[in-house]
Amino acid sequence: MSEALSGFALVLLLMALRVPVAIALALVGALGLYWVWGPASLGFVLGKAPFDAIASPGLAVLPLFVMMGVFAAHGGLSRALFGAARALLGHRRGGLALATVGASAVFGAICGSSLATAATIAKVAMPEMRRAGYPDRLSAASVAAGGTLGVMIPPSILFVVYGLMTEQSIGKLFAAGLLPGLVGMALYMVAVRAATRRATGFAPGPRLPWTERLRTLAGVWQTLLLVLLVLLGMYAGLFTPSEAAAVGAAGALLLTWLNGRLSIRVLREGLIETVLTTAMIFAILIGAAIFNAFVDATGIAQQLIGVIAGLGADPLLVLLALALLYIVLGCLMDSLSMILLTIGAVFPVVRALGIDPIWFGVFLVTLAEIGMITPPVGMNLFVLQSTVPGLDLATMSRGILPFVLADAVRLSLLLALPGLATWLPEILFG
Repeated sequence: MSEALSGFALVLLLMALRVPVAIALALVGALGLYWVWGPASLGFVLGKAPFDAIASPGLAVLPLFVMMGVFAAHGGLSRALFGAARALLGHRRGGLALATVGASAVFGAICGSSLATAATIAKVAMPEMRRAGYPDRLSAASVAAGGTLGVMIPPSILFVVYGLMTEQSIGKLFAAGLLPGLVGMALYMVAVRAATRRATGFAPGPRLPWTERLRTLAGVWQTLLLVLLVLLGMYAGLFTPSEAAAVGAAGALLLTWLNGRLSIRVLREGLIETVLTTAMIFAILIGAAIFNAFVDATGIAQQLIGVIAGLGADPLLVLLALALLYIVLGCLMDSLSMILLTIGAVFPVVRALGIDPIWFGVFLVTLAEIGMITPPVGMNLFVLQSTVPGLDLATMSRGILPFVLADAVRLSLLLALPGLATWLPEILFG
C-alpha cells in the first residue's frame, strides 16, 4: 500500500510543478511498475496498456461529443441561450445571475466540459452583469457554479469516461445524471435568490411580454431540439451512444451553417480544437491506464477492501471519506484527471461494499464538480480569473459559498434518496 500512496503523492507533486497530467500519470506509473514488477513486466504493460486504453469502439463518442460542443460554441449558442434565459428570468431580482445559471446548464449539457462552459458563458454574461451593476462577487460565482452543471446534465464526457473505465452502461449513466443535474440547477437558483434577497445592486429588469419571450426562445429552439433528439433517440433505442454522438456532432455543424456562422476559418478552427481536445483526453487515458496498472500491481484495492471488511466500516462512512477526498482533489486538478487518477483503487472498494455503480457514478461526478468551485483553489475560479479582466480570487471565493452550500444539500439528497439517480435508469432500461 505504501508504494501506491507514494505514487499518488508523486503525481500530485508533479502536477503542482506544472507537469502535464498525462505525462505525470504515465511517468509515475512506469516508474512504479519497474519498482514493483521489474523491467520485463514494465515493457509488457507499456506495449499493451496504451492500445487497450484508446482502442475501445465506445471511445468514438468522445471526439463526436467534443465536436458537438465546439461547433455549438462557434455557432453563437452561448449568447443565444443567455438571451433566452434573460428574457424568461431577467424580470426577477438577481435575474441576470439566474439567467446565467440556466444558460450554463443548457450550454454545458452540449459542451460537456465544466471549464469550457465557465469560460464561454463568462464572455457573454459577465459584461452584461457588470453593466447592470452586479458585484463581481455574485456574477463570477454564478458563472463558475453554473459551469459545473453541464457534466451532470447529459450528454456528459465524464459519464462516458467513467462508464468506459468501469464497464457501465453509458445510457444508464446519462439517465442517472439528469434529475440530479436539474436539482443542482434549481438549488443554484435558490442560492442566487438567497444571496440577493437583502443585498443592493440586484434590481430586477423589465418584465417582457410573452410574445417577446417566445421570440427569444425561437432563437434557441433548434439547439434544444438537437439535444432532445440525441437523448430521446438514445433512450428510445433508436441510436447507440456512438450514433447519438454522431447525430449531435452533425446537427451542431448543420446549425452553425444554418445560422450563417460556418466559414472555412470556423470549420478549420473547430476541427483543430476538436482534435486537440480529443488528443488531450486520449493522452490522459493512456497515462491513467499505465498508472492504474501500477495501482493494480500494488494490490492497494484488495488491501483497502480487507481493511474496511476488518473494521466493519459502514458504507456511508466510506462514502463520506471519499467525498472529502474528492473535494480536496478537485482543488488541485480538473475533474477528468481526478477520476482517472483514483478510479482504479476506488471502484473495487465501492463494488465490494455493494454500492450501485450507476449511483456511484453520479455521486463521483457531483463530487468532482464541487471540487472545481471549492475555495481557495477551485479550477473554475482560476479559469474565470484568466478569462475576465479585473476579477479577484478572494472576491470570487466569498461569492461562491452559497453555491457550495447548495451542493452540500444536493449531496445530502443523493445520499438520503438514492432513487434520485437510479429511478430514471430503472424506468428507461429496466
